[in-house]
Amino acid sequence: MANPVPRGLAAAALAALPVFAPPPAHAAEMPLADAVASLPMALESRDGYYRNKFRHWNTGNDPADGCNTRAEVLLHESVDPPTVGAGCRLTGGSWFSYYDATAVTSASSLDIDHMVPLAEAWDSGASDWTSQRREAYANDQGAEASLVAVTARSNRSKADQDPAQWMPPVVEVHCRYVGEWVGTKLRWGLTVDDVELAALKGAAASCPEVTVTYDPAL
Repeated sequence: MANPVPRGLAAAALAALPVFAPPPAHAAEMPLADAVASLPMALESRDGYYRNKFRHWNTGNDPADGCNTRAEVLLHESVDPPTVGAGCRLTGGSWFSYYDATAVTSASSLDIDHMVPLAEAWDSGASDWTSQRREAYANDQGAEASLVAVTARSNRSKADQDPAQWMPPVVEVHCRYVGEWVGTKLRWGLTVDDVELAALKGAAASCPEVTVTYDPAL
C-alpha cells in the first residue's frame, strides 16, 4: 500500500496549532458552531490503515441473544420491527434511510454506516488506539448517531469521505448530518484537518438552530 500524502495543513504549521484541553467527563449541550470550534486539529494520514484493524461486527450488547451489532442496530432503527428468527435472522420489517429519504423493506438492502468512517477515524487519531478501543468504536451503540442504518447505495457513495468531500443527497438533512458527525468526533476525541474544519464551519453557519450533545467514550 502506498503511503498517501497527508492533506490539509503543512507539517511546519503543526507547532502553531492550538492546544485543547481534554473533554469533560460529561459534555453539556452546545451550539453546533461552538462544538465545531472545540474540535482539535491535526494532520491526517492513512499510513498503515487496514479495515480489519477495526473488528466489526462483534456479538453486540447481549451475546446471549445471538444478534451481532449489525442486527441490533437494524432492530433498534426499524420503523416496523422485523421478525427475529433462529440465529437472529431478520425477516420483514421496514426502515427509513435518512441520507436519501428512502423507505426500505429488506434488511439486506441496508448497510450500517459508521457516521465517521473507519478509515477517517484512523486518519483522525484511531491509529494510536489499542485494538480493543478500535473494536469498541466499530461497534459503538452508546450514541444514537455512531451507527446508522442507511441504503447500501448511499453508504457506498459516502465511502470514507468527510463532509468536505461528501454530504447526504437530501439537502434538508445536512444540518442533522453535520451535527452527528461533529458529535461523533467529539465523543471519541478525533481530530479534524483544516479542509474538514472549514467545511464544518461553513455548515455550522447555515445551521444556527442545531445543537450537539455527546458523552465521551470511555
